[in-house]
Amino acid sequence: MILKQYKISFTETLESIYDKEEIESFFFIISEFLHQKKRIDLALDPNFSITENEVEKWNSIVNELKQEKPIQYILGETEFFGLRFLVNENTLIPRQETEELVELILSNKQINNSTVQPKILDIGTGSGCIAISLAKNWHNAKVYALDVSEKALDIAQQNATLNEVEINFICKSILEVEDLTFPKTHNLEPNAFFDVIVSNPPYVRNLEKEEIKKNVLEYEPHLALFVEDTDALLFYRKIAQLAQKNLSKNGTLYFEINQYLGKEMVDLLQNMNFKNIQLIKDIYGNDRMISCDK
Repeated sequence: MILKQYKISFTETLESIYDKEEIESFFFIISEFLHQKKRIDLALDPNFSITENEVEKWNSIVNELKQEKPIQYILGETEFFGLRFLVNENTLIPRQETEELVELILSNKQINNSTVQPKILDIGTGSGCIAISLAKNWHNAKVYALDVSEKALDIAQQNATLNEVEINFICKSILEVEDLTFPKTHNLEPNAFFDVIVSNPPYVRNLEKEEIKKNVLEYEPHLALFVEDTDALLFYRKIAQLAQKNLSKNGTLYFEINQYLGKEMVDLLQNMNFKNIQLIKDIYGNDRMISCDK
């Protein structure tokens, strides 16, 4: 069957669930995944045909899309900051806003750090997207990444290997950590100070669940998404307290935040005597990142 013809039924099957642009995006993502054919390749080869076995693979993916399962989980991979990452139900799907956080850190790296080998800690690393992207683009940095989920860290380690970077992974709940000094098995000397601490912790309040799409609510790990309405800044407060102890002098703390809690985050960091606090909007105009220095 000519793939261009299959696209007609592909679109008709999904149009009651997704908008036209999203279906178009799915089609070319799958085409590249199954056939290594990008949009331009198909435009140049309009008669490209697929076998019966390949049609079955397409149909299987379509059936999962009909259940509103994220395309990244169906294919088992996604792209983040120009790199390939494996993902599954134990890891959040990396998002464009988080790419902006990585870009912010990298754009400030010369300002924030003058050490020979800066140390970076990513708290709540999930798939490892932040830690690995930083390690790949900040070549002299020593990067550590912490997460409470062993299953997430297994995927993160695979992603580090896939992208040819060395990350020191640590399995701990940040809420149970009193000091960011880890055993020598993590290659971190006692009383170590980090030059950068970054986190994209759970920040969606239960009251905001109605804003969450089905494909996120039913498939992505709630442990990495949601926080109780009564203490929405729980993780931020804990991480900031640890940063007070374990950031180097003039070291920088970075967070991705709940867009509705920008003022509360500024107040929290001001009350903890951090300086140079910057609340930064994402490309959609939402308060999404915050940085501050010790």
